[in-house]
This record gives sequence, structure tokens and C-alpha cells, in this order.
Amino acid sequence: MGSSEEPSKPISLYDSSSTPLLSKPDDPPPPPSPYSDEPDSDPTQYLQISFNHDPRPFKDLAFLLLFLLFVLSTFAAGIFAVVHRNSDYSSLSSFQYDAVSTSCVKNVTSFSFLASSSSSFLKDLTWTLVITLILSLPICFSLLWLLKNYAKQVVYASLPFFVLFPIFFDVYWFVACTISSSCSDSFPLVYRILVLVFVLLAIGVIVWIFVANRHRIELTISIIGVASHALSRNLALFGVLPVLNLVLVVYYAPIVVFLVFARLNGEIDVEESEDGAYSCVWKQDAWVPAYYALAILTMLWSLTTMVEAQVYVISGTVAQWYFTKEESLRPRRMIRSSLRNAFGSSFGTVCLSGLLIAVVRMVRTIVDGARKEGTSGIVNLILRCCVNALLSAIDFLNKFTIVFAAITGESYCSSARMTYELLKRNLLSAVFVETISTRLLAGIIFVLSALYAVVACVILKAVSDLGVDAYFVAALAWVLLILVLGFFVHVLDNVIDTVYVCYAIDRDRGEVCKQDVHEVYVNLPISRNHRPSSMITRTLGV
Repeated sequence: MGSSEEPSKPISLYDSSSTPLLSKPDDPPPPPSPYSDEPDSDPTQYLQISFNHDPRPFKDLAFLLLFLLFVLSTFAAGIFAVVHRNSDYSSLSSFQYDAVSTSCVKNVTSFSFLASSSSSFLKDLTWTLVITLILSLPICFSLLWLLKNYAKQVVYASLPFFVLFPIFFDVYWFVACTISSSCSDSFPLVYRILVLVFVLLAIGVIVWIFVANRHRIELTISIIGVASHALSRNLALFGVLPVLNLVLVVYYAPIVVFLVFARLNGEIDVEESEDGAYSCVWKQDAWVPAYYALAILTMLWSLTTMVEAQVYVISGTVAQWYFTKEESLRPRRMIRSSLRNAFGSSFGTVCLSGLLIAVVRMVRTIVDGARKEGTSGIVNLILRCCVNALLSAIDFLNKFTIVFAAITGESYCSSARMTYELLKRNLLSAVFVETISTRLLAGIIFVLSALYAVVACVILKAVSDLGVDAYFVAALAWVLLILVLGFFVHVLDNVIDTVYVCYAIDRDRGEVCKQDVHEVYVNLPISRNHRPSSMITRTLGV
């Protein structure tokens, strides 16, 4: 509209001369529309949301300082535990009560240790796990290439195994239990038939769900293909993320050592039993249990913070790639800038996100523990359902909040509110993307891991003398591979969420940064929680 600025240069939301993201414009706002859901909301303040390449101010400093306080306290108390340890703990069994001195006296006794020879089982187990770990890398890259180019074929080739594996294990259990005398005696034939039929009916329901939701599976396949392409353009993430995991292991090592040495803080004291006999027992210092609680909380918070930091790095890197319209103009050192933001100006936001996830995990563990204890009653059932629903909502909201924070550099609370309003204004529902794609990818890696375990078991049966232990070794190889592939799916799942939020920002701005993404995500179902009248009409090139 007669602006002197170049039309190809967007107005930067983060210029020093521009107003903050959440501030109101200087001019009086127009009168609210009677059809708007939120009359006091100014839609123009969101038109220029994009990746913030400028230096970002520090956010959520209070939680950063709180996290540092936990870490420093854990290390300081741990060093104290190492320095003030009591070396008599390891020789507690050699102390005996001396009636003359009324104290515990140490008796010098020589011990001999027998060296055990390594068995062939441990050798075969070690080699199997090492080979599995080595092969997991090409398996991950092969799966990424297949999902990028042949996502539809991979998904439809895996879907039959979602049915065949349960049928196989169901029939195998029925036959094995029928042959076994002990199982057949404790489990009558009628009950075995009921279980067999029940499982087959459940499998039939799964097949019906697949058929009834075939259009959604088609859309999910396209979403997975787009996300795989985005991840293939940022393969350096597979080099950075394992390094971050290694850093976490190195960070955990001294804390584990401190926990071990904390047990050595105490003294050997005399204890009188009920029958009047005296014995020597170890009495820990009073501060040791408190240190255990502090160290475990710090380790849990550090773990969730590292997970959220990885999500931040993935989101920041993929968002920079997304908002670059031309590949030749792709920013350099995208991962380095994302790392700098994640462990720099936005580390307080990452710590707050990690703290929320840690609290959710602890509360969920408490709820599950109460359920296993057999606490009954309709009130307890309702409370568990409400708590689980609340925890799932927090977990779900946090997932997209940290993605938005990685893109804009906003604080946690601002990112949560703005993400909700962004999806609300564009009538987008995040449930479809988050739920179906995650479950479909989980099923694919389960099928691949199971096939690998079957092949490994056949090879072990042919080349080794493990016998029945071959099943156990193959099961451990299956667990290791599914963990590695699970990490791959975790990364790809975060890429899906990031591309989804970037698409919402594109739609909010009325721009198209990645045409192939828009061609897929435009088919997403519209959220029914908001009226279409809340949609904002935008005109390009004005």
C-alpha cells in the first residue's frame, strides 16, 4: 500500500526498532469484530512470526539459576562425601564387639578371591550386541532413505506384520500350552480357547480400524515422507545428538561416584539387640538420605532438560531450513546457532520445560504405583483418570511449546500461549499429527526389530552352541536395536512437529516457504473446537 520498503523483504519482528512480539501497537486498535472469539486480540501482531536470527535475550532466568543451584549443591555435597568418607565401611564384617572396651574392634582376616573364567555365553552375547550396535547405524540411514522415497511402500509392507505377529504369538502360545502338561493342567482347554478367540477378535478390530481410517493413513504417510526429506537435509543432527547423549553420560559419572561414596559417610557403632547381645552395625550420617534425594532429583531434572535441549536443537535447525526459500541462501552453521541458543539465552526455558516433564514423570510414577498397590474405589479411579488426563495435556502442550520457543526465542509461558493462539487462529488440530504418525512409526520399528531378532536367533542357532540361550541373546539384540531405532523415531517425530508449527506460521503469514510441505499439510483435518469465523483473511503482496 505505497510502502517504501522492498516487497521481498519481510518486516523483521526482532529488529531493535520494532516493538516486542506481544506488545500492542502505538495506534489505537480497531474496534473488535462481533464475530471474533477474543475481541481484545489484535491479529496483526502475529503476521511476522518467523525464525529469530538476531541475538536473543535471556529468558526464564529464575529456572536457570534454580537448576544451577541444584547442580552445584549436588557436586559440592558429593565432593564433601568423597573427602569425609569412612574407609572402615568396606571391612564392616571384620569388626566385632569387644566387651572389655565396649566398642567395635577390627580383626585382621585374609581373603582370597577366585578368578572366574569367561564363558562362551558372555562372548557370544558381547559379539551379538556389538554387531547389532554397528549395524544399527546403516539400518537407521536405510530406513530414513526408504521413508523419504518409498514411505507408502514401507508403511503398507509393515501393516500386515501388525496383524501377523499377534496371530503368530497367540497361536504359538495356545499350541505350546496345550503340549505342556503343567500349563494345560493349570489352564483348562476352555480358558485357552477363550483367550485364543479373544485375541483373534482384538486383531479383527485392529484390521477394521486400519480399513476405516485408510484416508488418514495415506495422509500420515505423506507427512512422514515430508519429515524424512526435512531430516535428510539436516543429517548433521545424527552426529550432534549422540554427542549430547555422551555428554550427559559423562556428566552423570561423577554424580554416580558421589552417590557411591555417600554411603561411606558414617561410623561403625555398637547396637544392642532385644536379647541383650551386642553387634557392630553401620550407621549413616543423617544428611546422607537427603543427599540421595537431591542427587536423584538433579539427575532426573538433568535428563529431562537434555531431552528438551535436543528437541530445541532439532526444532531450531529444521526451522532455519524450512524458512529458507532457496537452498543457495541456506544459513551456515544452523546447528551451531541452535546449540548456542539452547545452552545460552534459552537455557532457562529449556530448564523450565525439563522441570515440567520431570514433575509429570514423577507424578505419573506415583499414580501407577498406587494403581499397582490395588487401591480400589470409584473415587480413586476418577482421580487417576483426571490426573492422567492433566499430565497428558501438559506433556502435549509442552511438546509444541519448546518447538515454538526454538523458533522465536520467546519465554516458555509466552511460547505456550502463542502456540495455542497460532493453531487456534488457523483452525489446526495438533492431535492428528502427534498421535497417528507416532504410533505408525513405532509399529514400523517394532516390525524391523522383530525381524532382526528372528534373523539373529537363526544365525546364533546355526553357528553357536548356545542352545536355549540363543533366544535370550536374540531378545537382548532386539531390545538394543529397538532402543536405537526408537531414538531415530524420536528425532523424526520432533521433525514432524517442527514442520507442523512452521507450516502454521506460514499459513498465519500468508506465505509459502516450502511448497511440498503445504501440498501435504493443507489436507490436515480442521479443528472443530473453534468457529470458522475466527479465521483471519490475509492478502498477499499488499
